[in-house]
Amino acid sequence: MKRRHFLQSTTMYAAGAALIPETLKAAAGKVAAADKIRIGAIGINGMGWSDLSAMLKHPEAECIALCDADKNVLDKRVAELKAQNINVTAYSDYRKLLENKDVDAVIIGTPDHWHCKIMVDACMAGKDVYCEKPVGNSIVECARMVDAQKKYNRVVQVGQWQRSNKHYADAMEFVHSGKLGNVRLVKAWAYQGWMKPVPVQPDSAPPAGVDYDMWLGPAEKRPFNPNRFHFNFRWYWDYAGGLMTDWGVHMIDYALLGSNATVPKSIMASGGKFAYPDDAEQTPDTLTTVYDFGSFNMLWEHATGINDGPYQRDHGVAFIGNNGTLVVDRGGWEVIPEIINGEKKMEAIARQPRTDDGLLLHTQNFLDVIKSRKMEDLKCPVQAAAHVATVCQMGNIAFRMGKKIYWDDAKQSFTDKEANDLLAAKYHNGYELPKV
Repeated sequence: MKRRHFLQSTTMYAAGAALIPETLKAAAGKVAAADKIRIGAIGINGMGWSDLSAMLKHPEAECIALCDADKNVLDKRVAELKAQNINVTAYSDYRKLLENKDVDAVIIGTPDHWHCKIMVDACMAGKDVYCEKPVGNSIVECARMVDAQKKYNRVVQVGQWQRSNKHYADAMEFVHSGKLGNVRLVKAWAYQGWMKPVPVQPDSAPPAGVDYDMWLGPAEKRPFNPNRFHFNFRWYWDYAGGLMTDWGVHMIDYALLGSNATVPKSIMASGGKFAYPDDAEQTPDTLTTVYDFGSFNMLWEHATGINDGPYQRDHGVAFIGNNGTLVVDRGGWEVIPEIINGEKKMEAIARQPRTDDGLLLHTQNFLDVIKSRKMEDLKCPVQAAAHVATVCQMGNIAFRMGKKIYWDDAKQSFTDKEANDLLAAKYHNGYELPKV
């Protein structure tokens, strides 16, 4: 499914709670107040709001608190909920929200550099957590978040909602059947034609109502610049990892699942700012990364300003076997047979379309596990999300090093000292990496 179509299909979430169906509103009234799961959402400008909007479509969920460092966003969201007769307490400091004993679970929709600190603090406060992807902004953060979930035994679901789509599960079942033959190469990619250059802008004072110090948190203190704020934070190393972590955690996740892969032996990456060399972004707009898993290679590609990726899809995963290739994306999956010297190695399988709503199913799964406490039922527990985020971070580190790097899994580090310097994100402004 093309990115523009995906955005159209998810507009219902961004519109917020106003789109809760009347049938579900009626069902909500039948859930006893004592059985409601009371939600606090932290970071509500983008996907955090989408996550909350999906969560509120389930009758057992109730929002009682919102938090954002941008008062303009916070006031807007409070008003949108109030229009639906949902009254919430508003916070500018997430720590105050976590002190609210009535909050059962939190959604973390902040920029990536805040995920680890808030998630660990939330677990310590006894809250269950729905955290946006990528789960951590460094390999060390990913490991620390897994440690926190284990220590505090909280439900932690990560927003890789494709894990709740049935067609992805069906595709993985076919890959695991062995019918493709020996799979020697797996490709994952994101070609995002809708992403345009970010024009260079001068530094300025933060907009009125923005607590910029809180927004920065553990990130390095820099003058405010509109290019680093809200959606575009993704393209700056201080806060995120570019398309590699933004889309890679979705696509590479299924590359790893289909291959039953753990971590690569080596990684090399090449790319840069080839599409928009003079724009304001730091992360590469074009990147090719090769992961060596010993028995197969995984290839990641991303490019902005281009839609026509492999197999004429702007995103996807392809398992290339001796008998055929399975291609899966957010719209469905299909099998393309190998034909050698006129001999078809297997039968083609026509495109099997997506038939469900991944985000609605994913948020329902989170709520179900909060009630059951059966952690094994989570579709994307923090352990799984940390695994793929770690692999994506390895790709970024290889790119930043400019050379092939090797991973020593026994030591949980690279064989290269300079690469190991990038294992952990640096914390600033009095913040420290959370201790667990």
